[in-house]
Amino acid sequence: MSLMSRKVDYALLILSYLDGKREGGCAREVADRYGLSKGFVANILKVLCHQGFVTSHRGVKGGYVMLRPAEEVSLAELMEALDEGFHLAECTPASDLCTLSAICPVKGAIADVHRRIRDVLRGVTLADVFHPPGEPGAGLLGLNLVAPEKLLAAR
Repeated sequence: MSLMSRKVDYALLILSYLDGKREGGCAREVADRYGLSKGFVANILKVLCHQGFVTSHRGVKGGYVMLRPAEEVSLAELMEALDEGFHLAECTPASDLCTLSAICPVKGAIADVHRRIRDVLRGVTLADVFHPPGEPGAGLLGLNLVAPEKLLAAR
């Protein structure tokens, strides 16, 4: 199970590329850079354009540019725009999908975890994802993302 859909994952790749090219880029460039289908990239760019993350320019020097700086867009905002949000469980947020919600003893705790994850995602900007702080291996919010076996080998 992934918290991020494939659409959001690829949208992050596309937006990262555009963030690095302030003059913009086209679907072909992005597709070539990441080895993706041009049509697939074009479809995601169309959605990103419709949702107000990028704008398109026609012509010889046409392509797509980000509408707002990466520092102004949260990961939660992108996920909600492309996937109508995320749901940790069928009962979060309140939903009629779970037949046991009326008697579920963990519903409140799961709802709290869901809320906490959303709060974290709201606090992470695209700039945090595209330009992690610190040394190699340091990632979002300063968390060490080096694999545990590499940490042990370094000792």
